[in-house]
Amino acid sequence: MAKHAVLSSGTHVWRCLTCAKSELRLGLTLACGQSFRWRETAQGHWTGVMGGRVWTLTQTDDTLWYHVYKNQGGQRRGPAGISSPGESKSERRSKGAVKEEEGVSVVKDTEEEEQMLRDYLQLSVKLAKLYTDWRAADPHFKQIADIFTGVRMLRQDPTECLFSFICTSNNHISRIQGMVDRLCQALGAPLCQLDQTSYYDFPSLTALADSSVEACLRDLGFGYRARFLQQSAEQILDRHGLQWLEGLRSIPYLQARDALRTLPGVGTKVADCVCLMSLDKAEAVPVDTHIWQIAKRDYNYASGNGQKSITDKLHRDIGDFFRKLWGPYAGWAQSVLFCADLKKFQKLKEMPLMQPKKEEEEEEEIGIACKKGKIKTEENVAVKRAKTKSACHKKAKMSVKKERVV
Repeated sequence: MAKHAVLSSGTHVWRCLTCAKSELRLGLTLACGQSFRWRETAQGHWTGVMGGRVWTLTQTDDTLWYHVYKNQGGQRRGPAGISSPGESKSERRSKGAVKEEEGVSVVKDTEEEEQMLRDYLQLSVKLAKLYTDWRAADPHFKQIADIFTGVRMLRQDPTECLFSFICTSNNHISRIQGMVDRLCQALGAPLCQLDQTSYYDFPSLTALADSSVEACLRDLGFGYRARFLQQSAEQILDRHGLQWLEGLRSIPYLQARDALRTLPGVGTKVADCVCLMSLDKAEAVPVDTHIWQIAKRDYNYASGNGQKSITDKLHRDIGDFFRKLWGPYAGWAQSVLFCADLKKFQKLKEMPLMQPKKEEEEEEEIGIACKKGKIKTEENVAVKRAKTKSACHKKAKMSVKKERVV
């Protein structure tokens, strides 16, 4: 049975990108309630489903490492979850793919997967520069910035993001993760199995819109959310079509938010989450009770003090307050504060000076384990990349050569 990849077992099954921890910290970004598909499967290793494929991500000081698993039957599903099990060998070669046993990299898949990861993590956005701007504008942000560096917004698939967040009503992160897992197991296509854990693709709109879905999800413990999930999918297909959600990326923020609010089970907060986390609306500031409390506690925000719940006006006013403070990427800054307020991360505040040391120790442990295994870097790369190997793999190869000399 296939196992979850671990970097200390050898870099030959991994690929990498140059990425400093000031730009991305996986442990914060993937566990702060943006996406509910990622689990820590080994120390510092996060496995999840993205783009119809199963990935494991980990990082060292200035390098992001990733491994993509073959799906069932040896096929890798495309971004829309489409595979072609009946293709002949010649047809696969015509697409630039050959069997891994032949020792030749899959050029097309390699390039596509790197771009998928860059897009998902929005690596074109320079996070360290944004942190510098937010520190200058906001004394409270400056206090937590050094502890909670690298909290980056994901760019998720709009369908997955929307229907995951419909599940968040009156809920908490661990329970939402369980619901999303059950949703995928019940309605999504199987992808692969690793160490007794089965991974599934997120269900399609067509699967979610089926008339039997509400009863199925009620049996799985979704309660009233089961109806919202089925009805929203049905409404999108009947009134708008398959491409409607992705099309919201190209229209202004408020217009996109109002369009989402027409769906069953989608209020202002859920709509803002979807806008921020999947529709490229960096100015969207989702406001829930946590953010309201942060505004009152840390920013002396007095508006709405006599209210017991968040009205549309209060949501808008708090959002405008933070947009004026933080600028066009206000939603990204808000996610840092939200992350810093989660109970699971409070220990980081208690030992802020020890955090960098801990990261260095973890990197050293990985390096020692790699040396013990006498790791060699991947040498059989695609012909197109033979003369342009990535800098991170060159570093790995040089470290192995030094070991031999010693």
